[in-house]
Amino acid sequence: MQDLPVTMRAIDPSEAGGPEVLVVVERPVPTIAPHEVLIRVVAAGVNRPDVLQRKGGYPPPPGAPSILGLEVSGTVVLQGADVGGNLLGQPVCALVAGGGYAEYVAVAAGQVLPVPNALSMVEAAALPETLFTVWTNLFERGYATEGDTVLVHGGTSGIGTMAIALGAIFGLTVIVTAGSDDKCASAKALGAAHAINYKTEDFVARVKDITGGAGCAVVLDMVGGDYVARNLQCLAEDGRHVSIAVQGGATATVPLFEIMRRRLTLTGSTLRARDTAFKTLVADELHRTVWPHVEAGKLKPVLDRTFSLEEAPAAHRRMEAGDHVGKIVLTLD
Repeated sequence: MQDLPVTMRAIDPSEAGGPEVLVVVERPVPTIAPHEVLIRVVAAGVNRPDVLQRKGGYPPPPGAPSILGLEVSGTVVLQGADVGGNLLGQPVCALVAGGGYAEYVAVAAGQVLPVPNALSMVEAAALPETLFTVWTNLFERGYATEGDTVLVHGGTSGIGTMAIALGAIFGLTVIVTAGSDDKCASAKALGAAHAINYKTEDFVARVKDITGGAGCAVVLDMVGGDYVARNLQCLAEDGRHVSIAVQGGATATVPLFEIMRRRLTLTGSTLRARDTAFKTLVADELHRTVWPHVEAGKLKPVLDRTFSLEEAPAAHRRMEAGDHVGKIVLTLD
């Protein structure tokens, strides 16, 4: 391996603010723990939590770098003494708790997945965050199984497009909501069975219509607030409501007797603060169950646009404008 530099380019804002705080600075190349690898980053996914962190609303968990970025692709250039096998020189992608918007990032080897020939490095950088999130919430917490109908809000977001793609592979009927007719058309072109424009249609009434009154097995919700009670009206008996974000409000009023009468389950999770052991378990499960489809070219993230590291402010502006379909990625090559 080539000698490693001492410093690297990174985006590590010293204060909260608008996209203009995302300036490239010099930072030390991370040192690695015995269970970690060091990745020379080729590309990094941009996610909504990055925007929240930039604004000062989502601090990194203890021990995580303050550098933004939750997912990367790149090449392993160093591995710790406790890491089994030889990963040096291997193309990989990884879920990280921070540090992705940089030329190098350290990550537990258990959170790393190989990049097969079917994926470009830009595509690989756009997979981990949404794949881990949708898998753990829709399939593990929501128990979605073949034949189920599920409702996913934000159908053209990174999460929404990943839910559509996984639904196609695992036999789900996916209904999505989106904020324009164009976005609804995009979601249907990607494989959503139905797409509801929530600005012009009542999604509760539409879901009842689509399901013949039966309702959905699972709702994957990133809105929160007053959507929760409406989502519960979309659920079938024994249905599961899974919260993964609270873009519309962090509190909700719910009809308890309805939950009891129809045996509904309300759950949810956040991923970033979970420990390495949990993320390693998820990575192992994804490697077994999902990665064969990735290797076969059947599962790819939907890419919206790429920006260079220096163009990170423009990437965040695009995400905040809400016009993107699929994933926004920063490239470092």
